Amino acid sequence: MLCRVKSGGVLGVDGYIVDVEVNISQGLPQFVTVGLPDTAVKESKERVRSAINSIGLSFPLRKIVINLAPADILKQGTLYDLPIAVGILSGSGLISSNILNQYAFVGELALDGTLRKVKGVLPIASALKFSGIRNVIVPEENGKEAALVEGLNVYSFKSLKEIFDFLNGSITKEPVKINLNEIFNTESSYPDMSEIKGQYSVKRALEVAAAGFHNILMIGSPGSGKSMLAKSFPSILPPITFEEAIETTKIHSVAGVLEDFVVRERPFITAHHTTSDVAVVGGGNIPKPGLVSLAHNGTFFMDELPEFKRNVLESLRQPMEDNVITVSRASGSYRFPSKFLLIAAANPCPCGYRNDPDRECKCSPKEIKRYMGKLSGPVIDRIDMICWVNSVDPEELQNLSGGEPSKKIRERVIEAVEIQKNRFKDEPINFNSEMTSSMIDKYVKLEKTAETALITAAKKFTFTARSYHRVLKLSRTIADIDKSEIVKLKHLIEAVNFKLSDEIYSL
Repeated sequence: MLCRVKSGGVLGVDGYIVDVEVNISQGLPQFVTVGLPDTAVKESKERVRSAINSIGLSFPLRKIVINLAPADILKQGTLYDLPIAVGILSGSGLISSNILNQYAFVGELALDGTLRKVKGVLPIASALKFSGIRNVIVPEENGKEAALVEGLNVYSFKSLKEIFDFLNGSITKEPVKINLNEIFNTESSYPDMSEIKGQYSVKRALEVAAAGFHNILMIGSPGSGKSMLAKSFPSILPPITFEEAIETTKIHSVAGVLEDFVVRERPFITAHHTTSDVAVVGGGNIPKPGLVSLAHNGTFFMDELPEFKRNVLESLRQPMEDNVITVSRASGSYRFPSKFLLIAAANPCPCGYRNDPDRECKCSPKEIKRYMGKLSGPVIDRIDMICWVNSVDPEELQNLSGGEPSKKIRERVIEAVEIQKNRFKDEPINFNSEMTSSMIDKYVKLEKTAETALITAAKKFTFTARSYHRVLKLSRTIADIDKSEIVKLKHLIEAVNFKLSDEIYSL
């Protein structure tokens, strides 16, 4: 007997429909899986056999052929255990095929018939709804994740036995419900800016970066507070929106790093300087999202930037410019979203004390040139802001009052973000840093003195076209924080001072 069960798979970070076709026929007992299954899918026969026997049902001693269609796409993972098991039970006459046609199934089976959590449920659920399917059955741990898809009835179960009884009408089950108004955190769980003493100019730079989603590089001596500033930075970012949370959750779900059923805050992803380029941008024989994709709609922190391998730094060019990673393989091209805010930290030289007022630098000019030379012009050109982090005076460290709390800074950031949302309500962007050249001409209006100052600065510091436009985007954000409709001279001067990249070689 032939029966079909709806399921799904993942390509990149997007879901697609998989038809699990089960044919049970006369012949010697045999279990064959076709349709480009990987090892995990092929091994499902043992899990399915044991699970069916464990719930008190008989596994058919016949020839069983499983086809996963479309057959020209590689099927990965353990999520096909449940649809295969249900298809076999239906083919054996234990479940009505009419009932089966109303549902899609995703889940891994344990040997005792219990259901285990699987990866990629959210993009699969989205694809199922898009194809017209209205009911899906998933493991209990994936229930809330799948329920994020509006208009889809999600039924979550603990075991194959419960599903068997549900499909046969022995038990009833209500769809999973979640309250979208309560799933996001209004308060940040990251360190507060008030814990950092001094560094007022750097905090100002971070506020501007958060308001416009601008990349920033901090340069300073060891112990000056660069890492602590970076780790506190997410506490001043605007709250993640529902649309952004869904995008980010899909990526985390596919990568298997989703801790809750939804990403509640903007992610903060760090990379060690020994990390490979594939780990950072994604890839592999079967392409998977990298760290910059896990940081989508959040922050990507690279400490000790010059210590990273040159190929890792150069691989950041595309995502920093296009907000997407494209990985091409013989099997096809994969696109991974990667709209992240880069925060980088670096020492000014190998020893770390060049231009430090209290310590002597022991590095030769050649060593300094080689060290900072890892930061190529194209990479630096894509960084909007570069600021110097000075050591904090002991007197400042004894100041018990601390600095301005993150909550107050975040309020100003949110106000600036709301201005941008209103400005770009008819555009496919959210932040000033995403503006194209045509949008810059439309939305960035400079007063006359600011226009003159920009031309003078561009000639004096030999700005590239990219640097020129990034200064305009940055000045627009500074003006938004100041609640100014036009970009004034003071806004432009501050933006130019933040952008002067040549200083990293002459500090």
